[in-house]
Amino acid sequence: MEHMNKLNTIELFAGVGGFRVGLEKANPELFKVVWGNQWEPSKKAQDAFDCYASNFDEGIHSNEDITTVTDEAFKNLDAQIVVGGFPCQDYSVARSLSGEKGIQGKKGVLFWEIKRIVEATAPRYVLLENVDRLLKSPASQRGRDFAVMLATFRDLGYTVEWRVINAAEYGQAQRRRRVFIFATRNDTGFAKELESYESDDVLFDKGFFAPVFPVKREVIKNRRLHGVLPDDIVEISDTFSASFHNSGFMKDGEFFSIHTEPVFEKAVPLADILEPEETVDEKYYLSEAAVEKFKFLRGAKKIERTSAAGHKYIYSEGGMSEIDDLDKPGRTMLTSEGTTNRSSHVVEVNGRRRFLTPVECERLNGFPDNWTNTMSDRMRYFCMGNALVVGLIERMGQRIEQIEKKHTVEVPNQEKFFLEQP
Repeated sequence: MEHMNKLNTIELFAGVGGFRVGLEKANPELFKVVWGNQWEPSKKAQDAFDCYASNFDEGIHSNEDITTVTDEAFKNLDAQIVVGGFPCQDYSVARSLSGEKGIQGKKGVLFWEIKRIVEATAPRYVLLENVDRLLKSPASQRGRDFAVMLATFRDLGYTVEWRVINAAEYGQAQRRRRVFIFATRNDTGFAKELESYESDDVLFDKGFFAPVFPVKREVIKNRRLHGVLPDDIVEISDTFSASFHNSGFMKDGEFFSIHTEPVFEKAVPLADILEPEETVDEKYYLSEAAVEKFKFLRGAKKIERTSAAGHKYIYSEGGMSEIDDLDKPGRTMLTSEGTTNRSSHVVEVNGRRRFLTPVECERLNGFPDNWTNTMSDRMRYFCMGNALVVGLIERMGQRIEQIEKKHTVEVPNQEKFFLEQP
């Protein structure tokens, strides 16, 4: 197919726009973000939103509590894709008091807003990102939260595939591990194509992730999981427990999950993302006192502490290198980056130690230089600690483009989909 219509895209919990940057890098002619929402509750300053609005011209930039946006507003967007990274929270559910209105999700859990928007728009595709512990949470009932999500997509009429991806294992500059979740509507050509494959073929070769994030065709340590989700989502919330692995596939409530190993690509080393030293401001260099503080923070230690209840215990911590290896990709960046704490990157160049600059942190995530220069350094570090690795989304955008080229003509219109829903 030589021509494809633009895919109207809704970007939720947008931050500084990582999904949009990645999709537009993949194909700016295909992906059209028509509505991007970023709202930080309980804060007067909306730094991430201001950054988003300053970097993008087209589409509606929403700085409002998403729970207040009406279903009708979403329907009017005619969206084919919904994307977003969302908080990892407690996804326990319960029946409504009347028992007649289905289930209720725990208040404040933003996944239920994703569900509401998918119900309102019936997008062709949904692409989400979260921390990988989502697959095993909560600790007291492993896998429950993710199973609730899978059942939600099942009930909405979607096939789901997931993959835990470490960005550095696929040629990126940061060792950042996240779970990505791709859902495709059951009546699309791609969903129908997947029905013709065995589950292993989906996960190793034919599904959404494998063509752009290849894995070895073997199940690590024979870690397999196969099951069927209970029809009742409240039953899942109350009793379900399973150990989902890093790759998986769900169709009509039947799920398959295996432990895969990536076909490694050479990562970008820290040395390659550093700014020229002559351009680095003196404020990023460590004082002698800070150098000594980092020696302590990163050293092995055993410290006696007293709990709130009054009993004493020994807190122990293993040692790590005082400086980050410039020949390796960066470690996972946290929101506390650039402060004197154990997790901040410290590099040594020409015998002097310093923090990474905000531009270098942008490069760790694959953003253009000075993408976040609308805000203070502290907030630039914070936003990059929250951001995703753009290069991964770029590949996923390329994969969606492949799927569209193959299946666009087979996709029924959304109005028909709405009419056929029970």
